[in-house]
Amino acid sequence: MMGATRTVAVYSLGGTIAMTTDPLTGGVVPALSAHDLLAGVPGLDKCGIELRVHDFRRVPGASLTFDDLTELAAVIGDTLDGGDIDGVVITQGTDTIEETAFFLGLHHGHDQPIVVTGAMRNPTMAGPDGPANLFAAVIAAADPCLRGAGALVVLNDEIHVARHVRKAHTTSPAAFASPGAGPIGRVTEDRVRLLSSPPRRTAPLGPPSREVRVGMYAVSLGDDGTLLSAWDSLCDGLVIAAFGVGHVPQRLVETLEALASRIPVVLTSRIGNGPVLTRTYGYPGSEKDLIDRGLIPAGDLGPFQARLLLHALVAQEADRRAIVETFAALSNQPGGPA
Repeated sequence: MMGATRTVAVYSLGGTIAMTTDPLTGGVVPALSAHDLLAGVPGLDKCGIELRVHDFRRVPGASLTFDDLTELAAVIGDTLDGGDIDGVVITQGTDTIEETAFFLGLHHGHDQPIVVTGAMRNPTMAGPDGPANLFAAVIAAADPCLRGAGALVVLNDEIHVARHVRKAHTTSPAAFASPGAGPIGRVTEDRVRLLSSPPRRTAPLGPPSREVRVGMYAVSLGDDGTLLSAWDSLCDGLVIAAFGVGHVPQRLVETLEALASRIPVVLTSRIGNGPVLTRTYGYPGSEKDLIDRGLIPAGDLGPFQARLLLHALVAQEADRRAIVETFAALSNQPGGPA
């Protein structure tokens, strides 16, 4: 682009933002390329930003895999090693945006921001939000004030860090929120306006050295532990989405203790806002009891984030001490950054 002063690499993965109607089924499916998406964004060609466009995948967000994201992280790393890219934008389905952003953030060791965006309304609907979200994402990725911010999610003109963002509504264009933290900024009048500083980043994790399976188990009222027992020998790690601040029915305690003696078992809250505690309640099945039995507290990381982190650590054959220390460093608990 003539006169361009910044350069942004754009990788499209598919999702609602790239969907059009399938004449055979009448439903929408991923069909638009990255070039198609960018061509539909008014004013983007006047922002002084050169775009380097890559069609990486064309699938619904729900169909993305660890292999897809591992390959994407490696490609982004190679792109940024060249030194001539100011930021990266990823377009994908909103079903898994928070997971993609967190995953990429775990493996991102460069200063240039990675901005993940998508759309809640597909291009066939009245008022599709994809063009506005893509415009804001490119502006954010190109802005020098976000260097060092790691992985971000930008939708509805709000800038969220991957560490906190959640999809909080199934259909609203304002579906993404950062419970307990809020967005760190907004895109207004074609520029980034920061509201707060991004949280401190930790050292990036390395690529996986083996394939692993990490499960997630949500505790529910009346749970008798039968389904929990079924996880034994089927996974290399397990995340427990517990009640409240980290509590489970007493009937699950012995099973969890046995599992934690064989594989890393991480304790989170199914609420998704606020931390698990570590030393307040003391009855069987309380957070203190479970930690004493070998479960690893996740701080204020939600179950989905904790699963991604545990998967990454187990896949690179981290030992228990390294897993405990990494969870402490990435979550708001003693020994980790605030």
